[in-house]
Amino acid sequence: MPECSSRRRVRGAAAALTALSFLGAVLTGCTGGSSATTKGAARPQSPSPSPVRVWDVSPASIAAVGDSITRGFDACSVFADCPEVSWATGTDDGVNSLAVRLLGAAKAPSHSWNHAVSGARMAQLPEQMALASKERPDLVTVMIGANDACRDSVRLMTPVADFRASFEASMRQLRGAAPKSQVYVSSVPDLKRLWSTGRGNALGKQIWKLGICRSMLGDADDMGTAAVARRDAVQDRVVAYNEVLRDVCAKDLRCRYDGGAVFDYRFTGEQLSRWDWFHPGRDGQARLAEIAYRNVTAAGPPA
Repeated sequence: MPECSSRRRVRGAAAALTALSFLGAVLTGCTGGSSATTKGAARPQSPSPSPVRVWDVSPASIAAVGDSITRGFDACSVFADCPEVSWATGTDDGVNSLAVRLLGAAKAPSHSWNHAVSGARMAQLPEQMALASKERPDLVTVMIGANDACRDSVRLMTPVADFRASFEASMRQLRGAAPKSQVYVSSVPDLKRLWSTGRGNALGKQIWKLGICRSMLGDADDMGTAAVARRDAVQDRVVAYNEVLRDVCAKDLRCRYDGGAVFDYRFTGEQLSRWDWFHPGRDGQARLAEIAYRNVTAAGPPA
């Protein structure tokens, strides 16, 4: 037994010396052929800092682009634009537009421009952006897409790929002439909720029969399989359009998407035009102005 213990002590001591020698070699960088590898090894690179998003919560001028919603269509009279109640650039006291909130009532008329066109679809946006860029505005507001989904049939809705290409072209158009303009992008409204809300009004449904947004509002009381599938297809397309708006905007450091705030807004009949039960009335325009002001002046973009 003593002899075995002695051998074990010798082996333990030898192992300890070997370990110490190896540790010393590692600490001094002298482990034979590995020293060249250690000395020549590339140091880990620090990750590149993410680009910083740029946003001024108090722009001094505003240009608006988009469709009939931004033109205030059917908000003051039947089948007519009413830009004075526009959520973006209007001067109506009851609406308290984004321009009035940001610039003040005295300055808003001379420092805001409305280039939106009733009936416009995304394919027309590059042309509007070209006009807006000539103003060199601090902020451009965008609300468009409802007319791309509101067609006579589902088959005629703007393909998502075309919608994306036109929006990307619009942003390039702006950046080519006004690289420092900020862009605030509103989501496309929830057209299915509009149908659900408006169909309770008998007069509204009669007006819809004139051909307003047939893809969603046609045969408003039809709950058959085909009608339900048609409305769901329109809703899915609107959701896809909003994903495009979000994605394209996210690639521009001076662009802010509303995070789906307009799409998510739980509007009621009080916010709809009394002439068509489709477009926002004065109250609806005021609600849109509130949403925009809250998001434009927030410290960071909506989650």
